Amino acid sequence: MRYLASCVVSAILGAWFVTWMTAPKLSAEAAAQNARPTQGPQFPTAGESPATADASPKQPYDTQGLTLEESVNIAVYENVNRSVAHITTKSTRTDSFFFLEVPAEGTGSGSVLDKTGHILTNYHVIEGANEVVVTLFNGETHYARFIGADPINDIAVIKVDAPADQLYPVILADSSRLRVGMRVYAIGNPFGLERTLSTGIISSVNRSLQLHGNRTIKSIIQIDAAINPGNSGGPLLDSHGRLIGMNTAIASKVGQSSGVGFAIPVNLISRVVPQLIQHGKVIRPEIGLLRVFETDQGLRVERLTPNGPAEQAGIRGPRIVRQRRGPFVIERVDRSTADVISEVDGDPVKTADDFLSYIERKKPGEHVVLTIIRDGQELEIDVQLGGESNVRKPSESRI
Repeated sequence: MRYLASCVVSAILGAWFVTWMTAPKLSAEAAAQNARPTQGPQFPTAGESPATADASPKQPYDTQGLTLEESVNIAVYENVNRSVAHITTKSTRTDSFFFLEVPAEGTGSGSVLDKTGHILTNYHVIEGANEVVVTLFNGETHYARFIGADPINDIAVIKVDAPADQLYPVILADSSRLRVGMRVYAIGNPFGLERTLSTGIISSVNRSLQLHGNRTIKSIIQIDAAINPGNSGGPLLDSHGRLIGMNTAIASKVGQSSGVGFAIPVNLISRVVPQLIQHGKVIRPEIGLLRVFETDQGLRVERLTPNGPAEQAGIRGPRIVRQRRGPFVIERVDRSTADVISEVDGDPVKTADDFLSYIERKKPGEHVVLTIIRDGQELEIDVQLGGESNVRKPSESRI
């Protein structure tokens, strides 16, 4: 019994001694833990969803009191605003009453493309301008020179002679990956207010918009971000600050934002701009059809380019029938003999715009297969597209 009591007392004293020796160390570790700064919320990396990016509980604000959405907005603006140019134009218009030339001014936006000074903007921003002045982010102004334009797609490239360290090119994204509901950011100069940021979402993709003549641009991006006069030509960005489109138009009867804006997709810009810089214009393939009529069956050939690609391949147009009536010879156009184009490379065509849009995605020298209806029978005819072989780049004249 005495031995058992001695063991109990020894155990109690041993436990008390261990507790007394480790208490200061535990307190120091707790103090150090309490002294550590609390980290703000972490942004998910590419390919990582917000739900799985960090399993620990997130705080709605970072250490500066900004929400995640505010932090992204600020990051996009601070990373890209130096890539946005303010474009002002001077031109003349004729007064309808006195028939005098009256000075006129315009404003727009642009995106810096490279360190050599090429700037992307809308064609309608510089159309008819006698003088174009570009103001960069630092307030420096430069006269611009015309490089090239694609009026059909409302795309133009101008150039300024500015130091490379003042030029911050935009980064191009892939507009084929866009989805309705994605966050977008527009930076421009609405009403002359330089580098203004507006935000919104993609309201729709693959819209069609008629911008020049009777031609229609496909795959237009519809957004609800505020777009106003002066935003034209400015960049439309994703949440990573990459260029996904160029703001070009608004749907409004009063000429101001109504929540429906449109942007030219960057993939179209990527195809057009290199040709504008190299040739001054877009080198489109030539199929040799001057005029077609839309019918229920397809496109009826009305007029062919003499000795053009379509005629060389065997496509037939209307037949000219000459009849003699006494001393007179009367000519009559027999359209019933003209071929009707129903498909191109297996895809049905109903409108001339659809047909031309498909052809323009090809390059000179490539082949297309036209399915035609002739005398009630379907035939397939292979056509090699023509085009301009020797294109000289125009001089970089000042606008």
